[in-house]
Amino acid sequence: MIYVQTHISQNFRIMATYSSDSDNDFAPTSKLLGRQRPIHSVLGGGRVADILLWRDARFSAAILIAVAAMWFLFEVVDYTFVTLLCHVSITTMLIVFIWYAGADIFGWTPPSLPKEIVQDTTFEDIASILHKKFNNFLSICHFVACGNDAKLFFLAIISLYILSVIGNYISTLNLLFFGLLCVETLPFLYERYEEEVDDVAYKLRRQMRKTCRKFDADFLGKIPRGPGKEKRQT
Repeated sequence: MIYVQTHISQNFRIMATYSSDSDNDFAPTSKLLGRQRPIHSVLGGGRVADILLWRDARFSAAILIAVAAMWFLFEVVDYTFVTLLCHVSITTMLIVFIWYAGADIFGWTPPSLPKEIVQDTTFEDIASILHKKFNNFLSICHFVACGNDAKLFFLAIISLYILSVIGNYISTLNLLFFGLLCVETLPFLYERYEEEVDDVAYKLRRQMRKTCRKFDADFLGKIPRGPGKEKRQT
């Protein structure tokens, strides 16, 4: 008698699963990662967001070219940081010397160094921002490490493990350059093709949910359970 009740309950749960899944087929398309605000607001809405979304195309392109040039020099040409710093300093000194020497001959304005290039308050503001961001990062890490959010905890563990595996096959410089390249291009591409990306992401998420429910109905749902577990589930 208990087995019959268990089998009926399992079949009812399977039918409910498929009916709920069919209802979700007509659900409206949601934003990527449950986002409610525009992508510009999600990225902070300031100068950094403008750069990542290419609102200032020249400045964003200059950053991307500079990062690509640094990667080329360090990875392809095999420059070291000290060697590159010395060569840049030598080139700068030669340019200043030629400029200063030719100022009297060609009537150029001699080069001059401003008395104050960067104000003291600028360093204080940067230090304050870094201090605040670092404290927020530590508080988030402490919150996740304590297990307050199980999904975020396991997601962080899996992400760090995947990153460690990738680090065995890709150098740190290549990984850093690839990360910066993604940060510089993906937000811009997402904002430009937002509807298409959201639609594809919604379909993938719906398909994964249907696969998990089908696996639960075809395999996990057919495992006999004791009467105690059936009562707790109902």
